[in-house]
Amino acid sequence: MCPMAEILLDKGYNITGSDNYISDTLQRLIDKGMKVYTEHNDANVNGAELVVYSAAIKEDNVERAEAAKRGLLCIERAVMLGLLCAKYKNTVAVSGTHGKTTTTAMITQILTMAKKDPSAIIGGKLPAINGNSRTGKSDIIVCEACEYVDSFLQITPSIAVITNVEADHLDYFGNLENVINSFNKFAKKATELVVINGEDENSVLAAKNATVPVVTFGESKDNTYYAENISEKNVAFPSFDLMKGGEKLAAIKLAVPGKYNVYNALAAATVADCLGVLPEDIAKALGEFTGVHRRFEVLGRPNGITVADDFAHHPTEITSVLTAAKKMGFKRVIAVFQPHTYSRTAAFLDEFAESLSIADITVLSEILAVREVNTYNIKSEDLAAKLENCICLRTFEEITDCIEKIAEPGDLVLTMGGGNVYVCANMILKRLKEK
Repeated sequence: MCPMAEILLDKGYNITGSDNYISDTLQRLIDKGMKVYTEHNDANVNGAELVVYSAAIKEDNVERAEAAKRGLLCIERAVMLGLLCAKYKNTVAVSGTHGKTTTTAMITQILTMAKKDPSAIIGGKLPAINGNSRTGKSDIIVCEACEYVDSFLQITPSIAVITNVEADHLDYFGNLENVINSFNKFAKKATELVVINGEDENSVLAAKNATVPVVTFGESKDNTYYAENISEKNVAFPSFDLMKGGEKLAAIKLAVPGKYNVYNALAAATVADCLGVLPEDIAKALGEFTGVHRRFEVLGRPNGITVADDFAHHPTEITSVLTAAKKMGFKRVIAVFQPHTYSRTAAFLDEFAESLSIADITVLSEILAVREVNTYNIKSEDLAAKLENCICLRTFEEITDCIEKIAEPGDLVLTMGGGNVYVCANMILKRLKEK
């Protein structure tokens, strides 16, 4: 919500808003002069012509109810995003099961450093712009396009990016076929170009029968853009040659770990090249990209123990992050994982066990329910039973106590999950600093 509010505020609209607490992101809007209420009240809609609500705000919310009573137009966040993007001639919408936020951030950093002056809406804080949004003066907007409940179908992108497609959000989609079909609808909305991972079978299926040209990226020379000479094995930060049609465009040296980031960088470089950014500018921007908030974000190194946090909440993401971590020279990798939703935990129980087994030690919290009731009869102990060297605890306080006892100099403590496990990461960091 905040990135859209900030862009609209910068464009001269009178924006007010309400939330339960003042986050750093929200404080940025307050500092710009936006009126923010810290509780929901029917009086907060006074003077409004349009009310925009997030998916978390239900119909019986006091402000939505009051707006409806007054006959005010009320729309969901995804609809507002589509309306905002429609104001730009060039909308780059980045979708995919994994890598959306990082790829969106990479594209934003490349275009910004190349003086393309884009607007941007990112799902995490990008240090280069000191936030998760940017208001540019050009006709380009870069935005993250989420597939959950088909939100991304509200956007009509000029360039549609699909990083990869896997089974996820099965509480809504039901099965992989429905996920692919949804991405296919998204691809068909593109007006100029579809950019896909050419080595991901489901992405290829999603781009089938697209009405505009499809550009691919990957490792194979069969792709439009591809990576050669990837120095990823036992290397913390990979490098590669960016190729197109047998021609080397640039040598890329990343400052973020993992082979998965090679693919994110390829997607970003493909979009940037298609938008006319010089290869040397692409290489420079990617070389200076240090990541996004909650994407292998190193929080501190108290007493020789590295504490980091990552948004990984799907087995594929966990595998990618832990594989990268194991190549970074730590004595041990201690994974602190907060399972996210009962449905996802039940659907991928064996896959979660396989991915978490990469860590030397795994500490599990309770499953974060989010929007669900536990009709699956699933609990964290079911996952713990499939793992060796696994500790199952209920609260962040217990996990913090545990990490204080077992973590040693040279270890990496990596918290992972799509919920609020970052709170635990900060608790661990504080405790280790005091030790």
